[in-house]
Amino acid sequence: QVQLVESGGGLVQAGRSLRLSCAASGSISSISAMGWFRQAPGKEREFVATINAAGITKYYADSVKGRFSISRDNAKNTVYLQMNTLKPEDTAVYYCATASRPGLLRTGNLYDYWGQGTQVTVSS
Repeated sequence: QVQLVESGGGLVQAGRSLRLSCAASGSISSISAMGWFRQAPGKEREFVATINAAGITKYYADSVKGRFSISRDNAKNTVYLQMNTLKPEDTAVYYCATASRPGLLRTGNLYDYWGQGTQVTVSS
């Protein structure tokens, strides 16, 4: 079992930045890929970003490319999402997830464990 705890969400004005963190505990040796997803009210969960086990290869949704940056610190068992130039349409609950399989995983059902989510609200 892997436990994930997100933090760093909040209310910000458009154009500002936030950094989300997700700390993993438990069976961390099973973790390979890590990712961030989000779900806005009335919408389906969508992929945001993913990073491979070594933290070298990353992939982003087109909607956040150039504004968001995913990184991980394997010594701290933590994955981060730096969000710059935030827009009102970025408002959502953000979830981190981990997978035991390698690669850049853009589909939610490929992940094994999920955090409880952290709310990000961007005002115009």
